[in-house]
Order: sequence, then structure tokens, then C-alpha cells
Amino acid sequence: MPMDLLKQIAATRLPVSFRTPKEIDKVRILRQAGLVIALIPAPADPLKLAGSEPAAQVLAITEKGREELARIRYPGERPQPEPGSRGPRNWLGAKRFGHALQQVLPARSRDSRPSQGL
Repeated sequence: MPMDLLKQIAATRLPVSFRTPKEIDKVRILRQAGLVIALIPAPADPLKLAGSEPAAQVLAITEKGREELARIRYPGERPQPEPGSRGPRNWLGAKRFGHALQQVLPARSRDSRPSQGL
């Protein structure tokens, strides 16, 4: 599946080369879909679209490719938080530092505390 290869590409340092015909075909599909920028040599015999291809080289993942990576998940993977989303940690942090509590709890002044007798 080409999306498996896209995930593999995202986890490696670019540029990356692929040499097997099966991998080159997958890179070709990813490039045609606009998910990667890649150099794929033309077949040795353009009339038959056959021949040995030395390697396909992926130079970069496009913005569309990154969006697709963020959208897909595989079984067993934890979902990645979306940028700007408020996860539990952010929600607790907001509560702890008070600006969310100020809307819920009434403000207390020093005068409203019970006085202690001497």
C-alpha cells in the first residue's frame, strides 16, 4: 500500500532512494497523487514502458502529503493531538492557573474572610 510507504518516508531522513520495482511503483503513485516530490527515471524503453529503472528518489513530502499523514491512523496507534487543541493537560493547566476558575468561583476579598478572635 502506498500509504505505508508514505509513512516510512516520513520517518526517514530525506532524500531517500528506492530501488525495487515495487517500491518505485509506489513512489510513482505517491507522486501522481501529489503527496511527495520525487525524481523517478523514465523507463529504459519508453514505447514499452519497461526496462530497468535504477532508483526513485523522494526529495520531500508535500503539504498535501503531511495532511494525509495526519489524517490516517493505524490500529494500535495513539491519535496525535491537532495543533491548537486543548487536551487534558492544557485543560488542567488552565484550571490550575486560575483563569478558568475565576469564572466559576466568586471572588474573595480580604474583608470577606471570617475574622478570628484574639
